[in-house]
Amino acid sequence: MRGWCDIAYLAKTKNLNGGLVARGAPGLPVLLYEGLEVALVPPALDAPRRVHVASVAELSETEALVAFDEVPDLGVAELVVGCRCLVREAEVDLSLIEADDDLPDWEGWRVEDVRAGFVGEVAALDDRAMQPLLVVRRDDGRETLVPLVDAFVEAVDEDARAIRLSCPEGLLDL
Repeated sequence: MRGWCDIAYLAKTKNLNGGLVARGAPGLPVLLYEGLEVALVPPALDAPRRVHVASVAELSETEALVAFDEVPDLGVAELVVGCRCLVREAEVDLSLIEADDDLPDWEGWRVEDVRAGFVGEVAALDDRAMQPLLVVRRDDGRETLVPLVDAFVEAVDEDARAIRLSCPEGLLDL
């Protein structure tokens, strides 16, 4: 499902009218807004697979009470609890996401992996709405996309302009 972003999780029902508590994806606020089309995954047998946000009321920084046009009551809401909310990347309201202006200019930095050794040099930072990606140019000319997430970054040496990663096995082979 290229072009779709996982932005929230439907954690529990909230009322008899089909209200649900939505939790933002890790590190994100709840990015749902009125009128937004949402794909619910995994799909449930007797529940809607695509819904439209009818209303959103913030409960906390990372939770909101959400109602969907296609979820009229508690019975249907119970069927979609546990689903992830996917939306088209183009529909994500970027103004709700704080920009990380502390990232240095990565271009030309050396990229190493703890298992693979030297990987290549950073050709660019693809700063997508939901996940920045390092575009790493390999010695053979191919480019590899590596998600820039804390779990993968072992160390950053600004003086040496080097990034040391610990990527999951097979990621660098894609």
